[in-house]
Amino acid sequence: MTTPTRVQIQQMQKVPWNGECYKDFKTVESLGEGSYGSVFHAIHVPTGTHAAVKTVKIDGDTTDIEKEIELMKQCNTDYIVRFFGHFFHDNSLWIVMEICGAGSVSDIMHILNATLDEREIQIILKDVLHGLSYLHQMKMIHRDIKAANILVSDDGVSKLADFGVSTKMGATNKLQKTMIGTPYWMPPEIILETGHNQLADIWSVGITAIEMFDGRPPHAELHAMRAIFMIPNAPPPKLMTPDDATPAFNQFIALCCIKDYKKRPPALEMLKCEFMKPNGNRKRITDLIEKEMEGIKEAGSRKAALEPDEEDDEEGDEEENDEEEDEEDEESGDEDGTDESDDDQTMVIKK
Repeated sequence: MTTPTRVQIQQMQKVPWNGECYKDFKTVESLGEGSYGSVFHAIHVPTGTHAAVKTVKIDGDTTDIEKEIELMKQCNTDYIVRFFGHFFHDNSLWIVMEICGAGSVSDIMHILNATLDEREIQIILKDVLHGLSYLHQMKMIHRDIKAANILVSDDGVSKLADFGVSTKMGATNKLQKTMIGTPYWMPPEIILETGHNQLADIWSVGITAIEMFDGRPPHAELHAMRAIFMIPNAPPPKLMTPDDATPAFNQFIALCCIKDYKKRPPALEMLKCEFMKPNGNRKRITDLIEKEMEGIKEAGSRKAALEPDEEDDEEGDEEENDEEEDEEDEESGDEDGTDESDDDQTMVIKK
């Protein structure tokens, strides 16, 4: 088990973090790498605590990462990944956080090559809504809710992670107007830049519910920029096959995805809706985790288990290239000024 005990959480939050603390960590495995740096699973030897350590290369302005740290520091709930501390070493910022042994909901689905059923989705989203209720009461907006940013602990508790594009409302509750988030999960008001508040997260919860049930968010077949143009004009999103779901689940998604954000229920109200009423058995999630761990063991490592099948990847690339060529033909002469990054990556567009 990698889930920290209450005592370990208290111990980690009292550590006097400084540049020499890197010596106290023993690396277990890499959890991911990117242009920003890397994330690895490590053990804090003095306390025996398993932790996720994110190292960020310092090569310029650190305002955004400092803002992320400040928001994480303010959160203290079981439904949000806990922040333990940070320090600088070797021209990198080290951020030490609670580790969630099962990885993200997206990881679980990928490794099992399966979508989730309603009861599994209900258990996960109940935790997510508790986390959002806490955040929203703190006047924070997450702005990047999706399966990849919902981490799951060994004991099956789902926790919100990645506050890289999150923000805090001011004392006047002035609406935010930056286009920010991951395209397919963005609500209309963020795309249109008409102003958004905490209820933007509720839309993304609905899209995440669809993602977990269908295996992908609505408009996933489109290029990200095309999806951004479609979302404000298309009818409210729903499951690909609504008849395969219960009325309660369809209603839950419909409530989350009301296009006029002022009419969307807040997180606390969503917790009271029909879909959330049953007390889900968390064992359903721990059973999923057991199967996930079997998949990781067979693959040899988490990294290997998450790698796409080569044949499937080649076929997917061919289909994607065809789609992109079609879109280029349709949109010749249209310059949107965006880069060709992965469609499921978080983006920020400031005017």
